[in-house]
Amino acid sequence: MNPYKVVLFDLDGTLSDPKAGITKSVQYALEKMNKAVPDEEKLESFIGPPLHVSFSEYCGFDEWHTQTAINYYRERFKRAGMYENELYEGIPHLLHTLNNQRFKLVVATSKPTVFAEKILKYFAIDHYFELIVGSQLDGSRSSKAEIIQFILDCFPDCELDEFVMIGDREHDLIGANQIGIDSIAVTYGYGSFDELMACHPTYLAESVAGVKNVLIVDPSKQEY
Repeated sequence: MNPYKVVLFDLDGTLSDPKAGITKSVQYALEKMNKAVPDEEKLESFIGPPLHVSFSEYCGFDEWHTQTAINYYRERFKRAGMYENELYEGIPHLLHTLNNQRFKLVVATSKPTVFAEKILKYFAIDHYFELIVGSQLDGSRSSKAEIIQFILDCFPDCELDEFVMIGDREHDLIGANQIGIDSIAVTYGYGSFDELMACHPTYLAESVAGVKNVLIVDPSKQEY
């Protein structure tokens, strides 16, 4: 019998491929900041981590310039970027199947909650989730560990071993490790194999079908 009751999904790189919208919005922000604008391929590192981390590490911005860049980014993202996005093949079927199996589904994303809600509604998959939890627009609750802990607090009747976090970047797995829950690393997103394996995920899934295999078909199966 599968031990999990609550399944946490990262959004970017796990439920959907947001590359176009995120990278174009980063390019817009950098142009506004009078910085060199790399091509989209070089900006893939922005997919997944909190924006303040990405702008600070990638551009070397101080706190003020980082927040200014984020404001420019959101200016374009809320207008167009959030819709330059597509679900990974098989995601609606997976969510429908998990709902039928009585799993409680939650989105756990570093993206601001208000944007995550709009994206899930745009894709018409918002009804599958009991909660959609992201960061705040002021930058608070942005680490994945904080987001996961907030979700756990919403399910006080569940034990730690009844939760599992699914994500494609190290931040998802590190957050799960810090809180003490299991994790499924997906390799079809934007984290490299080495990045994911360094975080020692409980399971590895190479596809959306692989996630289903772990959760339903054979929960003891590890796709290494």
